[in-house]
Amino acid sequence: MNWGRVLAGGAVAGLVMNAADFVQHGVLLAGTYKKYTDAFSQTPVSPLYFLAISLCVGIFTAILFGKTRASWAPGWKGGLSFGFFFALAIFFLNFYDPLVIGGFPYHLAWCWGGINVVDGLLGGAVMGAIIRRE
Repeated sequence: MNWGRVLAGGAVAGLVMNAADFVQHGVLLAGTYKKYTDAFSQTPVSPLYFLAISLCVGIFTAILFGKTRASWAPGWKGGLSFGFFFALAIFFLNFYDPLVIGGFPYHLAWCWGGINVVDGLLGGAVMGAIIRRE
């Protein structure tokens, strides 16, 4: 496993996923979050925290992808497949939120699951393009 490519792929994937999350959460779902102030009442935090989390997720996911790289098709298509299945596993975690957060709308769990799939596809494609099969 080429650690330089894995770290670079993870970092770039993290940046891409962070940008996609900004658009999806900050633009597309902004009105939804404003409607449910009882569920989303936290004080705003610095966007740098979201960037740091996206980079960590990207790098740790890239390590998993790098370790299993031989199992996936070459190029971005293999990364796309990995990203889809990884995101599908994460998709179902979103249904925990309506169960434990008062006022959390159930349909938003589906929205977040879809956002995770979009992130997984984008991040996976980036990792597949950067992390080559050996």
